[in-house]
Amino acid sequence: MSIYKKIAIGVISIFVFVLLINFGLNYWIKKQLPIIIEEKNKTAYHINYEKIEVSLWSRNIYAQTLLVHPKNQLENTRIKTGIYSKIESITIKHFNIWDLAFRDVIQAESIIINKPRVILYKKNDKLLNNSKSIRTEIIEPFRKVVAVSNIYLNDGSIDVVYLKNNKPIFSVKNILLKLEGILITDATLKEKIPMHFEKYVLVCDSLYYKPNHFYRMDVSKISTENNFLKVKNFSMLPEYNRKTFVQKLEKEKDIYTVKVDSVHINKMDWGFKNDRFFFKANSVVMNHFDANIYRGKMPKDDLSKKYLYNHLLRNLKFPLQIDTLQVLKSKLVYEEEMDFSKGPGKLNFDHFNLQATNLRSGFGLKKTADVKIKINCQFMKTSPLDVDWSFNVLDQKDSFHIQGVISNFDVNAMGQFSKPYMNASFTGVFNKYRFNFYGNDNISKGNASLDYDDLKVKLFKKKNPEKEAKLKSAIVNLLVKNDSKEKAKTADVELERIQEKSFYNFLWRSIAESLKKILI
Repeated sequence: MSIYKKIAIGVISIFVFVLLINFGLNYWIKKQLPIIIEEKNKTAYHINYEKIEVSLWSRNIYAQTLLVHPKNQLENTRIKTGIYSKIESITIKHFNIWDLAFRDVIQAESIIINKPRVILYKKNDKLLNNSKSIRTEIIEPFRKVVAVSNIYLNDGSIDVVYLKNNKPIFSVKNILLKLEGILITDATLKEKIPMHFEKYVLVCDSLYYKPNHFYRMDVSKISTENNFLKVKNFSMLPEYNRKTFVQKLEKEKDIYTVKVDSVHINKMDWGFKNDRFFFKANSVVMNHFDANIYRGKMPKDDLSKKYLYNHLLRNLKFPLQIDTLQVLKSKLVYEEEMDFSKGPGKLNFDHFNLQATNLRSGFGLKKTADVKIKINCQFMKTSPLDVDWSFNVLDQKDSFHIQGVISNFDVNAMGQFSKPYMNASFTGVFNKYRFNFYGNDNISKGNASLDYDDLKVKLFKKKNPEKEAKLKSAIVNLLVKNDSKEKAKTADVELERIQEKSFYNFLWRSIAESLKKILI
């Protein structure tokens, strides 16, 4: 036999041997996979599939139509609790044959999950019972079956349903998730975030969340990567109309209606350090922030102490740092109502723009620069209002400095607030009102000046608020100085803080005290 024939026979023999090994391993692995997924599955979940394919050449595993459900569901089929999932397909790329054969774990480079539909049925109405539930119910079971460096999830959806009323607590659609450089160890599983990863991308839409009985949150789209976050069309809306909401309150409380067209967070860094959450960002920009704050005065007063912003930031239990916060092209409306018969008094702040710098919590700080806030807007739709406000988070006295100016204010516009709330209306023009107050948790001191013309007051009858109380109006107009005679009048102010009232009440009372001294 010639040397060439021997070589040819050897090559063919090796090729046939490799084919036989490949066929045998394929056959064995296909037999082994169901055992790993079903019989040796030590998780709390059954995993079923319609079809599975294995390629040793590419070291890929492809599974189609997977169903995941709790093992204990077989014992009681009428009540669903736990996680239920249907997945269109899963591709596991570049798996390790040795680990699959001898360790009963599918160790691979990456997993691609297509169209997972996940429903979590809960006996209570909390999204998470505790921070460890993600680790114990999702990460640990997943790790026991598949260990990968990268996860790619396409077109997913998650619903969390409260069993009592069969309504969602949380829902999100069209999820695209990329996690790369994943590390899961016994050590990471003990941390707040039970895995480490080098890169992440998350895009989703149609997010719904019900944090409590009173509010719902909706977001049309979220996209985030390693160091930025973008949110479109966020809203936080009351679940009840005002009358019903107020009737459910034990004490006075603001009702918030908030809508934001977009939020951009740039150069973001967050996570846990020594089990302590932290959040840092170079800038947070909110566009078209539309907020309505309503307070019904019908419930009994909340007499608990209301802390100033120094104290609230200083006592946050985690490191927070936002270098610049901007609120642009926005609107703020405050409404207050004594009872439902008169309608609420309204204060409008349109074309509202705010810039705050050096927003920080006091956690771990021994020294920090002042928080500085600048606001410009249109007050009551007619007059430019500019405010400069500063305070230091670490100041134990909660000191602050706030000054501002309002120009060309037609006081008739205050009728939206003063008529239902004070039973009075005004005419005249504030050409320029300035205030400059220094304060702390106990007292406010400062001064104000006002240049005004043709001020007149009209009081209305309490029992018939549509009719003027002419005698009272005449007496008040005798007491009020109806103009400043082309020269600004000034007044010094000193006022004690009411501890159960907010900072804004403190500011409003200081302004009202200055106007009282100037006008009467």
